[in-house]
Amino acid sequence: VQLVESGGGLVQVGGSLSLSCSASGNIRSINQMGWYRQLPGNQRELVASITADGNADYRNSVKDRFTIRRDYDKNTIYLQMTLLKPEDTGFYYCNLRKGITDYWGKGTLVTVSS
Repeated sequence: VQLVESGGGLVQVGGSLSLSCSASGNIRSINQMGWYRQLPGNQRELVASITADGNADYRNSVKDRFTIRRDYDKNTIYLQMTLLKPEDTGFYYCNLRKGITDYWGKGTLVTVSS
């Protein structure tokens, strides 16, 4: 399984940014895909996830600001981020869960400047 992320970059407070993650390889029987973020020295934390049935879940701090969606034909998930805050800064990693195995992308940096 390979995960390739795109998007990210530098944005001002209150701005918007979109991330995408394309999955390839043996991706049948996917349970869930999602986005995690991490800052150096901190634990990786779940930002948003979406199940195979399309049920989305969000970290409380990003609810009503971030939207995750999935394109099943393209095996791609997207994270639309709005009203960005400095605390949203971090490396964002795409995650795919297949059975009990987690796969990770290489990460993309999001920096929110004030």
